[in-house]
Amino acid sequence: MLADIHGNADALRAVLKDAAEQGAERLIVNGDVVNRGPDSVQVMEELLARDDTSFVLGNHDDLLRLWHTRSDKLPQDWYDDPFWGATAWSTEQLHAAGLLDVPGDWPLTARLSVPGLPDVLLAHGTPDDYRRGLSERTDPALVRRIADESGAGVLVGSHIHRQADALVGGVRVLNTGAVGSPADGDPRAQYLLLTATPQGWQTELRRVPYDRSGVLQRFETSGLLDTGLSARIFRDELVTARSLYTPYWEWTETGGCPRDTASWEQFAQDWT
Repeated sequence: MLADIHGNADALRAVLKDAAEQGAERLIVNGDVVNRGPDSVQVMEELLARDDTSFVLGNHDDLLRLWHTRSDKLPQDWYDDPFWGATAWSTEQLHAAGLLDVPGDWPLTARLSVPGLPDVLLAHGTPDDYRRGLSERTDPALVRRIADESGAGVLVGSHIHRQADALVGGVRVLNTGAVGSPADGDPRAQYLLLTATPQGWQTELRRVPYDRSGVLQRFETSGLLDTGLSARIFRDELVTARSLYTPYWEWTETGGCPRDTASWEQFAQDWT
């Protein structure tokens, strides 16, 4: 199980190679295949070409489709804000390749059922909110409610870009972490290997090293970095393996600051 590839083809290939070496028989992509990185088209094409892969919808997979239609589900002032240049760029790349609407058929959840073992429920965030990540920090009452309503004994989430394995509210909670842009200080590509055994579900949170120089170079050669500040932040997240975009957004909201180069440099100075 893997997620949050975010347009990083090199990280995806490293994970796919490692999963094959571990004997994985099925691949479930738990959302956020695209956006942020320069390779959204490539990763989509490579995953769709496989016959062992199924998908769950992530917020970024959905965001680009909403962006293309200028949906009123998004704030209307975003569409003309240069801060969103990277999102607009990735949207156009996928549209030109005929891949933008593919995630429209992806479900919000997936389920694994093996006789004798508790069912496993996957969602990018939670079944009713793909922007709410599951981890050891999740409210136990929410975890218990999801488990009770779904009948699942194991919950798997993604979205937060860090791995987790915890018992929360009496329910096993796992997080795949991020393939393309981890946020826990470790730049290795992350994924979850889940194996059915007579003793129960065997879990392994794997981390795979890969050479980041290629994807970092493609930020520049693809034209993505030329789209503005958000692309620069996404690149810096890849370099530092830390969450920068979300705390910067929250910092500008709290302080009423414009999202521009000057405020980003001030934030980066304070943050580090």
